[in-house]
Formats: sequence, structure tokens, C-alpha cells
Amino acid sequence: MPLTSVPSEALSWSDLEGLTADESDRTQGPTNAQAVLRLFGQEASAVRVTLYRDHHAWCPYCQKVWLWLEFKRIPYRIRKVTMRCYGSKEPWFLRRVPSGMLPALDLDGRLITESDEILLQLEATFGPLGQPMTTPDVRSHRQLERLLFRAWCLWLCSPGLSPKDDQRAMEQFRRVAGQFEQALRQSPGPFLDPAAPGTADLVFVPYVERMNASLAYYKGYRLRHEHPAIDAWFRALEQLATYRGTQSDHHTHAHDLPPQMGGCWSNRSDAARTMADQIDRGDGLADDEACWDADHSINAAAIALGRVLRHRERLMERNPLGRSGFDQPLRCALTNLMGQGSPCPDHGSALALRHLRDRISVPRDMPLPAARLLRQALERTAALDGPGQPPPLPIRDRFDQDPAPFVSRP
Repeated sequence: MPLTSVPSEALSWSDLEGLTADESDRTQGPTNAQAVLRLFGQEASAVRVTLYRDHHAWCPYCQKVWLWLEFKRIPYRIRKVTMRCYGSKEPWFLRRVPSGMLPALDLDGRLITESDEILLQLEATFGPLGQPMTTPDVRSHRQLERLLFRAWCLWLCSPGLSPKDDQRAMEQFRRVAGQFEQALRQSPGPFLDPAAPGTADLVFVPYVERMNASLAYYKGYRLRHEHPAIDAWFRALEQLATYRGTQSDHHTHAHDLPPQMGGCWSNRSDAARTMADQIDRGDGLADDEACWDADHSINAAAIALGRVLRHRERLMERNPLGRSGFDQPLRCALTNLMGQGSPCPDHGSALALRHLRDRISVPRDMPLPAARLLRQALERTAALDGPGQPPPLPIRDRFDQDPAPFVSRP
């Protein structure tokens, strides 16, 4: 039942506008998912590269190339393309890449696909990032990453595993993850590359990040807790703005992976249910999810507020309550987010607030700490109205995340 006490009033849109924070320059500042041009202090005339990647920053192979360009500080342009799991491919991209494959990269007018081939060509043009991909050590690490990927897929994406088979798949994954730990421990620092994150590390980043999220959500397996060297690797990465700018959160990955992977299957253990509940209601998993220093989370609430305000008209239009019905509940949640009170939303709005909570995408919409605060504020506000829940997120596709309404207008 909704609360009966008289709440404070929700702030007006103009009052909320006054609580936003200035953000870094997307072109010259830290790594971010919103940029369409990255220059690293150089002129636009220096750009020789165009990266075609997905709108939502869900594609792991795109993330690998994106990170390489950012760590290497190669000026580049970004053109964003729709992945098939959340909408139709743009005709202009299919004319350029008939397969629709992502990522794709234009280097001096030459189109390259397949992420490893892209990295090899970038190395040949701009020099390696750390140890070259063709050295024995990096080749060995690349093979290990594929072994780890296969062990993860076997455990996560096999439907109908018996408890014994699930245990066997978990033990196989643990063994291969242990090999990754052993490789990390052989390096003098926290990374595979001796000096700093190199291509060997970037090969692992996208899928190990997704393993960390999906195994918690579907299997109750705390990757960072079970494998301290992998946790130390993540912690070192999370001290770097370049990685933080591409890092997603558990909720985003837990729900973007099923249509990409052909399904993700829970073992229905108590641990999996508990972690899934924590992730879905917006609490996250604390240090099992991300270890950002406090300095890296400054203004997180204000950043989340600014990102919502930027798209508020379209967010309200696409909400189950519609523009007029969602106006007051959304202002209540944002008032809560900014610590300006906890006004009660209109009766019947819990479902609509949780609808938005479930569709925040990291880092497409905002950095991880900002998204966590926004999800928590939406859930707190929804709880003032009641237990109403939206339909579960789709698992065969994510057409609910079609980017067209958010990119077709200025």
C-alpha cells in the first residue's frame, strides 16, 4: 500500500536543472561512451580512423578496439550502429558492411572487420600497445582467453544442466580462471603486460567483465571473490579513467547478454537468487562489481540527473504511463536522487518507475556510480507507491532498447 503521510513536493523541472553538474569535454576529456570524435589534444585533421561500434556499448569486440584506441590515444571518429538484438541495422552501414558485422574500422579509407584483424592492422600502422600481438606470450594469452570464454559459455549458456553437470561446469570454469590467475601472477605488476595494460590485457577485458556480471546473476558465483588475482587486475584497471569510461555494470550485462549469447541459464541457487535480486533492485554488489575510489564518483548523482534531463521528454513518451502520467513520478525520483526529499509519487506509478530503472544502460547512459544511484532512487520512489512490477525484460531480443527515438532527433 502507498504511504499515507504527506510528503514533500517534488522539485520542478527548472529546480532540477539547477542541480546538474558540468561534465568533461567528450572530445578531449576522459574516455566516455557519448563521444563521436576523440582527439587527445590533436587537431581534427589528424584523424585517420573511424570506428563503427554499437550504440549501447554492449558489443564486447567493439569494447576491445575502443579500449585499444583510447589507451594508445589515437585520434578517431565514432559512428554508432544498431546491433540486431535491439533493432534494425542502418541501411547506410549495410551498404558499407553487407554482413552487418561489428566492429568495423576505416583506416585511411580501408575498411577492416574482425576485432583481432583490426588490432593487428592498428599495430602495424601505429605501433603495438605493450607487447605486440604476434609475440609468443601474447599469442599464448589470446589462446587462454578463448579457453576461458568456452568454459564460461558451457556453464552459462547450456540449458537444463543437472546439479551435477552445473557443478562440473563450474569446476571447469574455475580451473581455467585459475590459469588466468597464474598468468597474472607471473607478471611483475597487476596486468599481463609487464609495464601497463597492453593488448594482452585488453583481449581479456570485455568478456571477463561480462563473466563477472553474468556468473553472479545466473550462478551466484563471485568471480572477484573466488579469484583474488583477477580482482587485483580489475582494481588496477578501475584506477584508470580509460577503463572506467568503458566499464559496464552487472545489471546491464545480466540483461544484455541473453539475446547475444542465445540464452543465459540460472542454476536457481540461493546465492544466484540473492545476487540477482540485489542487482535488479539497483543495489549492485559493492566490491564484487566495481571498486571506484570516492574521487572517481564525485558528482555521480548530478551526472545521473543531467543525463535524465537531457532525454526526459523521450523517456516520458516511451514510459508505460506516457508523458503526462510519468511527469510527477519521475520528478519525485529525481528529487530523491538529489537528496532533496522523498516525495510520494502518484498512485500506480511503481511499475513505471521500475520500467525506467530496468533500462538504464552503462556506460551508454552514464558511468557506473551514477547509474547505481539513479537505480536506487527509482526503486526507493517506486517502493513508496507499492510493489508493482513491470513485465520481465525480454531475453530473445532487446527491442525495448531500440535507440532510434533517442538518436533521430537533436
